Order: sequence, then C-alpha cells, then structure tokens
Amino acid sequence: MKDLWQQTRAFPPAVRLLMANQFAINLAFYMLMPYLAAHLSGQLGLAAWAVGLVLGVRNFSQQGMFLIGGTIADRFGYKAPIMAGCLLRTVGFGLLGWVDSLPALIVASAATGFAGALFNPAVRAYLAAEAGERRVDAFATFNVYYQAGMLLGPLVGLALLAADFRLVCTVAAAVFAALTLLQWRALPQRRAQGEEARREGVLAQWRTVVANRPFVLFAFAMIGSYVLAFQVYLALPLAASDALGADGTAVTSGLFVISAAVAVAGQLRLTGWAKRRFSPSEALVRGLMAMGLAFLPLALTPPGARTAVIAALVVAVVLLAAGSAVVYPFEMDTVVALSGDRLVATHYGLYNTVSGLGITLGNLLTGALWDLAERHDARWLTWAALTITGLACAACLAALARSGRLTVRRPEPVAV
Repeated sequence: MKDLWQQTRAFPPAVRLLMANQFAINLAFYMLMPYLAAHLSGQLGLAAWAVGLVLGVRNFSQQGMFLIGGTIADRFGYKAPIMAGCLLRTVGFGLLGWVDSLPALIVASAATGFAGALFNPAVRAYLAAEAGERRVDAFATFNVYYQAGMLLGPLVGLALLAADFRLVCTVAAAVFAALTLLQWRALPQRRAQGEEARREGVLAQWRTVVANRPFVLFAFAMIGSYVLAFQVYLALPLAASDALGADGTAVTSGLFVISAAVAVAGQLRLTGWAKRRFSPSEALVRGLMAMGLAFLPLALTPPGARTAVIAALVVAVVLLAAGSAVVYPFEMDTVVALSGDRLVATHYGLYNTVSGLGITLGNLLTGALWDLAERHDARWLTWAALTITGLACAACLAALARSGRLTVRRPEPVAV
C-alpha cells in the first residue's frame, strides 16, 4: 500500500482524480451487476430470454458504442463525456432498482451500457495526456485502482443485498451522482491535442483511424488476450462446476477474488520488473505467452481429480492475472504511441469495439468447443485451444514488432 500511495502522489492531481474515479466506478458497477440476473429472474420473475435480452442490451450499448464515445471525447474534450457517462449511470442504476416492466429495464440497461462507452475512452485518453512520458506507470497504477474496485464491489453489494436489491441500486446510483458532482467541481477541462478533430467531419475522423494500419493490426492481434482474460467468467467457472458440482460456485467466487488480488498486489511490481528487463513489445509478447500457458495445467489434469482440478484452476487464474498485469500498461501505452498522439480517444474507442466484438465471437467459439469436447470426453481440447490462442497472439505481436509496425507513427488525415 505504501508503494501504491507514493506512486499515486507522484502524478498530477487530475491523474489522481481519474484513478479514484475509476475505483469508485468499478466499486459501484460490481456491487450491482453480479446480482442483476438473479433479481430479474427471481424477484421480477422475468423469463430467461428476457433476462438475456436486458443483459445483452447493456453489453451491446457499451461495446458497440465505444467508437462513438471516443469520437465525442476527441471532438468536445474529455471532461464532458466523463461527466455525462457518470450521470447516465446514475439514472440507469437508479431505474434498475425501481422499475419492473421490460421496456423500462431495457432503457435502464442501455443507459448503463452507453455510459461506459462515453467515459471509458475519455478517461484513458485524459490519463495518457496528463501522464506524458510516464504513461506506462500511470496505466499500471490506474489498473490497481480498477481491480480494487472489482474486488470490493461484489462484497459491498452482497452486504447491501441482505437488506434489499433496491438499496444496492440506490447506493450505486448515489456513488455515480457523487462522481458526477466531483468531476464537475474538480476535474480540469482537457481537450485532445490539436484542432483536427473539431475541424474534420466524423467520417474523416473515423477514416483516419481505420487507415492507421499498424494500429488496426495491433488491435486485431490483441483480441486473443481479451478472449483469454474473459475465461475467468466462462470456461473456468464451467470447469469448476463440472468437476466440483455444487461446490463449484464457491470455488468460482474464490477464483474471482484471487484474480483481483493478484492484480492489486502485483501490478506495480510486475510493471517495474517488465520495464527493467524488456522493451514494450517484448513485455507484451511475454505477458501474452503467460496468459496462454495459464490453461496448460488444466489440459494435463484428469477431469475427475478434484484436488488437482482446483490446483490447476488456481494456477490458471494466477497466471492469467499476472500475464494481464504485465500486458495492460504496455498495451494502453502502445495504443497512444500508434495513434501518434492524435485522435487518441477515437483510437481507444475503436480498439475497445474490436476487442468487445472479439470477446463475443471468442465466447461463442469457446462455448461450442466446450460442448464438443464434453460430448467426446476430451475436455483438454478447450484448454489446448486457449493455450494455442495465447501463443498465436504472442507470435503475431512479435511479428509486428520485428516488422517495425509497433513503432510510433503519425497517421495522415484522410479526406472525405
């Protein structure tokens, strides 16, 4: 904690505010979202398809709208979309606790999703601009606050849930209302460098980003890392339930805690270690290799051996979290570097959209492969495929680095 405090104090006040802001955003989000499906199906009695629709709308309105959010941030400055996103979450989370009709729930879900699309690219672009040459350290510290919010949010939500789900929603909405006010009072206005975004049309802005081929190649090469990281929510819980039955839920909860704890405790040390030993591209390659190899113990573990399966799951989560911690700050820094410090939020928006679509496709393929492996009693197939995904992603990045495509470039404007 001392190292975290010292590292945090070394940054400008705006950066410190963005870090505290992200902790509170994740705290409020994760105190509510893990329990939303149970509320919709249990207390409100919605059919499974309706629950899926409400959750799917939230995911689509965030992942599908990141590019819009990044474009708004580059055109109108970073502060406005951050405030607007927090205000939308206030309304959306408040509604989720107090409405019971499907149309109203869909509106509330869409509002919470679009809120994330508004403030996520803006926060990262603002952080990169304020941190300057210390971007890697800033993103590493930022990720500690991000993960700490994820770690504490479900625990706070569980405590509030003992009273009422409406209380959970009300407290979460109150946190976002306070963040909106705090941003308005304390966050300085910050615009993207240059005036291009405000002079160009939106289509020209998008074409400039899409024409940045090194950036686009990097975004697609990194899809695998997001697919792998998401397996904490998909393949690993499936494996826990498959091997442990009813005890799988408790083990899955423990895996979430371990994942966040590794990131919180190890992020700064792992980033410092990687900076001393590797170039940014080398750190990315090694982090991705670790994420891929995380699934190898599960491929080698007999399915019926409960203790061995639990041990393999813990190893997988620790390696995934450690690999992600190595990758994240260099990944965020590389996006800025490849943007040439121009239209940074729009680059982040497109990057998040690509990764979101990749997660969706990756989950469909992983689920289909899981079913196939289960039918043929060959569960190792899923883990082998995930391992190969990580190693292939690392190989693609290494090839991009060798070709010089991960060096800093400034894309030329593309006329409409």
